[in-house]
Amino acid sequence: MTAPSEAPAGTPDIRFGVVRGVLFDIDDTLVDLEYSMTTALREVSEHLLPGLDQAGWERFGRIFTHETTHYYDRYLAGEITFNEQRLLRGRAALGHFGVDLSDGEESHQWLTAYMEKQPAYVKPFPDVAPLLDALDRAGIPYGAVSNNVHDYQRAKLDGAGLERVKHLVGTDTLGVAKPDPAIYLEGVRLLGTSPAETLYVGDNRLLDAEGSTAAGLAGVWLNRAGEVVEGFDGTAVSTLADLLPLFLR
Repeated sequence: MTAPSEAPAGTPDIRFGVVRGVLFDIDDTLVDLEYSMTTALREVSEHLLPGLDQAGWERFGRIFTHETTHYYDRYLAGEITFNEQRLLRGRAALGHFGVDLSDGEESHQWLTAYMEKQPAYVKPFPDVAPLLDALDRAGIPYGAVSNNVHDYQRAKLDGAGLERVKHLVGTDTLGVAKPDPAIYLEGVRLLGTSPAETLYVGDNRLLDAEGSTAAGLAGVWLNRAGEVVEGFDGTAVSTLADLLPLFLR
């Protein structure tokens, strides 16, 4: 990698030189998954939490999206199914407000309603299309590497209007998940690039930025929320627009 001074002017501390390929995380990097989840959650849970104020709904959403990810880790470990982790997270969030989502028909109806509504709210972030346009103009291949299964994420990308993200690696592609180096390197292989000349961009500092860097790629932490982390000396950007100067011709 080259020194920071060789990056294009205006680029925030991009610590690498020639970029020949770009890989992205999907959820909360390319698409606003948190918005889709919290919006659908409220829609399918309002009858269970009548009168809950806005602060309550925000707390409800934070529990589901951020405080119950250990259930998703159990899914990745093969201990439970994808929908089981969804239901467990829903029960935890509802339970915080004193609602017991019982087994049986009530749980089935809640989960079914959430599964039907959530995909409709999945949209790309506004900074995605301009960057993909720039990559297309520059002739730089790109793709995605995700900690979910291929077909589910393929449908998500297509439903969000991101059909042009052709290359996709899921957890079932090789049977491993991030931060296993193999999953990033499979993305590199699909692009036909080398690891050191391939960016990996994602919103999870550990899995995306640090995990891909450990695999030999140029990891970038997409820190949309402006989180401050002591000791992180990697590359971080607050928006995908910060990467545009690398690819403008």
